[in-house]
Amino acid sequence: MHPPLDPALLKQISDAVDAARATTVALHRTFVQAQSVTGAEGPMGSAVAAALTERGLEVESWAATAEEIQPYLEHVGEQVGYAGRMNVAGRRRGTGGGRSLLLNAHIDTVPAGDPALWSQPPFAAKVVDGKVYGRGSCDMKGGLVTHIAALDALAAAGIRLKGDVTVTATVGEEDGGLGALSTVLRGYRADAALVTEPTELALVTACEGSLVFRLTITGRSAHAATREEGISALEKFMPIFLDLQAFERDRNAKLRHPLYRAFPNKVPINIGVVRAGNWASTVPERLDAEVRIGFLPGEEMQAFKLLVAERIFSVAEQDPWLKEHPPEITYFGGQFIAAETPTDAPICEAIRSAHLSVTGKKVRTEGVTYGADMRHFIAFGGMPCVMYGAGDIKLAHAPDEYLPIDELITAIKVEAALLAGWCGVEG
Repeated sequence: MHPPLDPALLKQISDAVDAARATTVALHRTFVQAQSVTGAEGPMGSAVAAALTERGLEVESWAATAEEIQPYLEHVGEQVGYAGRMNVAGRRRGTGGGRSLLLNAHIDTVPAGDPALWSQPPFAAKVVDGKVYGRGSCDMKGGLVTHIAALDALAAAGIRLKGDVTVTATVGEEDGGLGALSTVLRGYRADAALVTEPTELALVTACEGSLVFRLTITGRSAHAATREEGISALEKFMPIFLDLQAFERDRNAKLRHPLYRAFPNKVPINIGVVRAGNWASTVPERLDAEVRIGFLPGEEMQAFKLLVAERIFSVAEQDPWLKEHPPEITYFGGQFIAAETPTDAPICEAIRSAHLSVTGKKVRTEGVTYGADMRHFIAFGGMPCVMYGAGDIKLAHAPDEYLPIDELITAIKVEAALLAGWCGVEG
């Protein structure tokens, strides 16, 4: 177990975080008000760069390039554009002799959707009943504020760290993690990395992988009055659809992972889009279905692609038409590898100690069924990486997304305690 933080030092940190509560909420609201839907993160990047520069960090801003990403395109997907999408890194150098830590948060959000479905305007960042409402408040501008406010608290308390701390604010997470990948490709490294996705203050050490692909079924058109002359692509899709459901059940029954025991569906399969036909009186000659399939840490992506294809083609082989006109599988968007950091890694023990010191409770250790930027830091950065942050992922991407301020304050205290314990304190 990582040694507990000195109680006097912990009180200094806690008092500093509490004293800055109003400033912290104001910064959070400013970030939520800076709209930054994936692909249009430029103004938010400028706001983050200004905030880090104001605090005396060594700041670099850059946009990823198509050339650097090309060898890794499968992992992040095709981009609409690269220009103006600024990633930001700010480094606070330590006095020397301590461990380093990289603190990451993504600055992009999904669109707000229909404003009429919100009880509060999605970009007003209103505070209601101790919660900040708005798109990105939970996912994950609160996570970015956690990093900045934790460093603020240490500075206000006069605590100097021995190890270097780097804050990275990255673009494109909602569409494959362009910015996080670019960050590690540019050489940003530390002894460990922390991503403050909304985990409800649980320690997340594993995230699932996922495949996203388009399944195309070809039929033969005919007039509806002579339907038997045609081959309905929709009808040919149905056995495959039913077998994908069976595939999901089979995998849930067979797969075992200690962090995923509590999930009723460990490896969900979702048919998110189906397009078929062009006229009510015409037998549909083509169907396109867009599919997302999850897979667990420990499963390798290329091998899983083969397994999925074998399952689909085994169904097609049983149908005379599909045997002669096999389905087509086309991968699009970013394909997410699964990632995991051992639960007994030093960074995990350090977070457990910090959480216990601040809250008086043991932290929950979990896996999640979604993909996240932590996979890039692990797979391509070679760093142990975990997630821990305020907020509930179930509120992300939904109307009335919000973040409880009290939970944000707790996360800041835990992260500041983590920094002190992990990086070491001068004097």
